[in-house]
Amino acid sequence: MSQKIERRAMTLKELRIVDDDEKGNTIEGYAAVFDSWSEELGGNMPFREKVVKGAFTESIQKSDIRALVNHDPSLILGRNTAGTLELAEDEKGLFVRIKPPGTQVGKDIVTSLSRGDISQMSIGFTVELDKWSYEDEVDVRELLKVKLFDVSIVTYPAYTQTEVSVRSLESVYQARADEKQIENQKREEKLLQIKAKFNKSEEQNEQT
Repeated sequence: MSQKIERRAMTLKELRIVDDDEKGNTIEGYAAVFDSWSEELGGNMPFREKVVKGAFTESIQKSDIRALVNHDPSLILGRNTAGTLELAEDEKGLFVRIKPPGTQVGKDIVTSLSRGDISQMSIGFTVELDKWSYEDEVDVRELLKVKLFDVSIVTYPAYTQTEVSVRSLESVYQARADEKQIENQKREEKLLQIKAKFNKSEEQNEQT
C-alpha cells in the first residue's frame, strides 16, 4: 500500500528574496530546521515531532523534487533536476534556493514575499524511517529518513493533522498493547509453571 504524502508548514523568518543583477531574483531560506520540536500534532491523538539531521540526504540526491506554490503542481517555481531548485543539508537544516521563472506566477510570488504577505513554507514528503518514543507525557516522533516530493511556498500552513501521522501513532499504540499482552501471557505462563511445580512437589510429599 502506497503511503500518503504528509505536509508540514513553518514560518521562516529567513525566507528572503536575493536580488542579483546578473542572475535575477532568487528565493532563499530553510524549508526545515533540524532537532526543533514541532507544535502539538495529531488532534485527538497528540504527538510532537522533529526532523533529524540526515533525514533528507538521500532524497535530495536522488528524488525529482519541485518548488511549488500552495502544493499546486500547476504553480511551479523550480525543479532540482532542471537546476532551478537547489537543496542542501547543513548543520541547521534543509536549505532551499529557488530561481523563480519570469512567469506571472514567479513575479507574483516574488512580490508577495518582498511585501511580507507570504512568509511560510511547507514540505511534502513520505516517511521511510521514523522512531517513536514517549517523553514528558506525550508521544514523540523523530523523522530519520524521508522522501521529499516538494517544497512549497504557502499562503496558509498545511493542516497539521494528517491521516498517515494518526495511523502511524495508532500503530505505535497497537504495538505497545501487543507488547503488554505478550508480557501478560509470559507472566501467566510463568505462574502456571510455578504452580505446576508446586503441585508436583506437594504430590511427591504426600506419596512419601
